Amino acid sequence: MQQVDKQQVKQFLLQLQEQICDQLTAVDGQAYFVEDSWDRAEGGGGRSRVLTQGAVFEQAGVNFSHVFGDKMPASATAHRPELAGRKFEAMGVSLVIHPSNPYVPTSHANVRFFIAEKEGEAPVWWFGGGFDLTPYYPFEEDVLHWHQVAKDSCDAFDPGYYLKYKAWCDEYFYLKHRGETRGVGGLFFDDLNEAGFEQSFAFMRAVGEAYCKAYIPIVQKRKTTAYGEAQRQFQLYRRGRYVEFNLVFDRGTLFGLQSGGRTESILMSMPPLVRWEYGYQPEAGSPEAKLYERYLKPQNWLNL
Repeated sequence: MQQVDKQQVKQFLLQLQEQICDQLTAVDGQAYFVEDSWDRAEGGGGRSRVLTQGAVFEQAGVNFSHVFGDKMPASATAHRPELAGRKFEAMGVSLVIHPSNPYVPTSHANVRFFIAEKEGEAPVWWFGGGFDLTPYYPFEEDVLHWHQVAKDSCDAFDPGYYLKYKAWCDEYFYLKHRGETRGVGGLFFDDLNEAGFEQSFAFMRAVGEAYCKAYIPIVQKRKTTAYGEAQRQFQLYRRGRYVEFNLVFDRGTLFGLQSGGRTESILMSMPPLVRWEYGYQPEAGSPEAKLYERYLKPQNWLNL
């Protein structure tokens, strides 16, 4: 039986946070991440890093957390009731990037590790994570690039992973009350442990390291695209969907709040500015209409 090395996972996650912040700072070229360390009364804490009012990013948050306690939160045992009553540790890096330019997509990534332990019994552990892209004015080539990087990160481990975890992403990031996906998807996996600790950890690392390979080239390509007030207003309107998803459906948000995590860090995923509009309908034939017609529905982007 393979030994579970929690310290090795934590070390990787801290390094990943560092690397992602460095790369995003370089691409922004103006603002820097401000670090905010916090402690959790019940056990553990985290390191939040937020960049605001940059040349490219209106707000970017990259958080590391490591929390533990004597009882699993309800959101973590909802689909694993046999874990109720076990003590737990959860650690991960979670990030959400909200660019200023409507032609640069919002993006999200998360990699995490859970372990639930009980005296006299074998520990139950798993990895989870993924990344997804939320464009407002999508470019087909950007979406194809995003999904190709996602596929490449999967193929070294299992040729079936990409289609499996892409479908899970489409299903997870779906706003049922709107009948639309949050964006163009990517990867989402959870409860990963069947390949053993070393291989599962290696896959989580590959997904975490693929995020910048997928996102930064898109940012570089679109960050100087000219836009007007109409595009900005549509971006702010569509950001409202991000808020709806995170507050209504997101398991990570629920876990953080239910486990007594730091509210400011949990809700840093919210966009800094957002607007709602009653009964909005895009004009027929417009770029805004194209977003709804093609990009907010699950697609076989790579024709597999």
